[in-house]
Amino acid sequence: MVSDNFGPIVPLPSSFYEAAADAVAPALLGHFLLRRTKAGLCGGIIVETEAYLAGDPASHAFGGETARNRAMFGSPGSAYVYLIYGMHYCVNAVCRPRGVGEAVLIRALEPGPGTDLMRVRRPVLNLRELSNGPAKLCSAMEIGRELDGMDLCDSVSSLLIARNPDLAGTLQKLGPPKTTPRIGIRKAAELPLRYLLAGSECVSRK
Repeated sequence: MVSDNFGPIVPLPSSFYEAAADAVAPALLGHFLLRRTKAGLCGGIIVETEAYLAGDPASHAFGGETARNRAMFGSPGSAYVYLIYGMHYCVNAVCRPRGVGEAVLIRALEPGPGTDLMRVRRPVLNLRELSNGPAKLCSAMEIGRELDGMDLCDSVSSLLIARNPDLAGTLQKLGPPKTTPRIGIRKAAELPLRYLLAGSECVSRK
C-alpha cells in the first residue's frame, strides 16, 4: 500500500485521454485515482481497468447517447459515473474526442492516502477488500452520481486522476501488467480488454 504522505498532485492532462479506450486503460495502471471530500483526501493506485469502445455491444454507449450516458460522450478526461443494480456506483474515465462514446472503467485500487477515511465508509477486516472492485472503490471513496461529468484533469477537482511520479517503480513492484477478457458482463465478455497489475493483491476477483 502507498503512504498517506501524499506529495504534489499533478493530474494527467486531457490529451492523455484522447486515444482509444484500449490504449488509455493499460496506461492508467499505476497512476492515482483521488477524491477530495470534506473529511480529507483519499484514493489509491489504479491496479485494474477495463476498456469500453465505440461499437462495443457491452458499452453503455452502444445504443447512442441518452440522459444516463451523456457524460460518456463528453470531453476526454471527464468522469462518467453510473448506478448499477439500483444501489452501486461505478466510475469511468472518458476517452476519445467529444461525441465518440468510449471510456475506461476503474475496477480496483491499491488503497493509499486517506485509507482510514475509506474504511469508515466501507468497514472491512482485510485491507485488500477495501477497493478491489468498481462498486467497492466508489463506496469507499464516496463517489456518486453527483460527480458524473467531473473534470479528472483539474488539480482542484473533487475527483481526479493524478500522475504517479514513481510510475516505473510502482509497475515493477505491483506488476507485471496483464491483459485478460473482461469480467462481470455477458456481451463481448471474451474480448481481451481488462488490464491489471498481476502482483497486486487488490485486483478484483471473478
